[in-house]
Amino acid sequence: MIDVDHNVKPKDLQPALSRFFELAAGKIRALNARWDPGHGTPVFTVSGAYTSRGWTEWTQGFQFGNAIYQFDATGETEFLEIGRRATVDVMASHVSHIGVHDHGFNNVSTYGNLLRLMAEGRIPQDRWEREFYRLAIKISGAVQASRWTPTADGLGFIHSFNGPHSLFSDTMRTLRVLALAHRFGHTLMGEQDQKISLLRRLLQHAEASARYNVYFGSGRDSYDIRGRVVHESIFNVHNGVYRCPSTQQGYTPFSTWTRGLSWVLCGCAEELEFLATLAPQEIIEAGVADLPDHDAVIARFVETAGATADFFIDNTPSDGVPYWDTAAPGLSSMPGYLDRPADPYNDSEPVDSSAAAICAQGYLRLGRYLSQNGQADAGARYFQTGLTIARTLLAEPYLSTDPGHEGLLLHSIYHQPNGWDHVPAGHKVAHGESCMWGDYHLMELAVYLQRLAADGPYLTFFAV
Repeated sequence: MIDVDHNVKPKDLQPALSRFFELAAGKIRALNARWDPGHGTPVFTVSGAYTSRGWTEWTQGFQFGNAIYQFDATGETEFLEIGRRATVDVMASHVSHIGVHDHGFNNVSTYGNLLRLMAEGRIPQDRWEREFYRLAIKISGAVQASRWTPTADGLGFIHSFNGPHSLFSDTMRTLRVLALAHRFGHTLMGEQDQKISLLRRLLQHAEASARYNVYFGSGRDSYDIRGRVVHESIFNVHNGVYRCPSTQQGYTPFSTWTRGLSWVLCGCAEELEFLATLAPQEIIEAGVADLPDHDAVIARFVETAGATADFFIDNTPSDGVPYWDTAAPGLSSMPGYLDRPADPYNDSEPVDSSAAAICAQGYLRLGRYLSQNGQADAGARYFQTGLTIARTLLAEPYLSTDPGHEGLLLHSIYHQPNGWDHVPAGHKVAHGESCMWGDYHLMELAVYLQRLAADGPYLTFFAV
């Protein structure tokens, strides 16, 4: 169980944040100088060097988003130019990619962050450059929303790259691109010029994810524990009927792959902040089955985020870094593992620091939101949980301090069932490596915390 420090404050992390950005500068420069985009997208490191892994192209925006955030944090224009040039040169294919559910990862991290910096006055105002970024987001949001599977209960979901039967928990964090495209007044045009609301699809997908991928202790099945998250739900595409839980990267359909939970927690918290900027009537007009009004929609997001947040606290070691799955078989040989800090060097099961980085931001945003909306005690608990996790990740053994290692966040895991992650010689378990989404989410977390510590502008994806 996470040992939440109720005294740590964002300002206490300023020395660690300064060190982080100093380390990040060299690593971003080195990877940018070495990497040829023609060789694919960097995914994870092997012996400290980033490599590609052909499965789906979902991490390139994180690579260039790191450079943009480094400029955000330090003002060093070389990183802005790395991110801006790469966005123009290589990101267009991600905007029109019809085969993935990852648009909110690739395109908000690049086009979206550049647009936000312009809105904040951090980069020069240019009307046509701004419209270029906005157009990319509009198209990306519409393409993402077009991957639609209707369900028998009147909802529907953005299906994963596995096909129209597959609802992934990951997609909760990519809904941000639909939110931005809706903010820009865009709609998806369907057959016979049908106008399809991107906000409606965002809300329908979120409700489908809560209904089928998150458990609330209501006796849904024999393994219904409040806050447990299934990676994937399977539907009969002929009639939209739910069939069963599944998983691609977890251990079983009846356990929690911790990164899957992290996407739900962070996505829900972030979308709560976005929804707070909309008029209640706008949400009502979007119309979601069984959620008749604005208050019901907001309550559902809070319920989902709170359940996953509580489950993670209870099922994660004391320092806030989880093992890759809550039922990973090797954990049975590690008695008391939840009562002490995670051990990334153990011989039984790998930890996943990337899940911790994603969750940390979710906790901070959820805590702040609840504190501002009449739930001070819960808000404080979640906010302090986020700070506790962040402090762990910004120090050894998770912070990558070796300038020869291209990663920022050590001890992440990509695909344990497939055995893709690098196991060092003489060891039994993958450790010591980084992944592009882990690096990016630690970077995003660091920029978020830097602004809190300095009382700067609050960081959101929709400040555009």
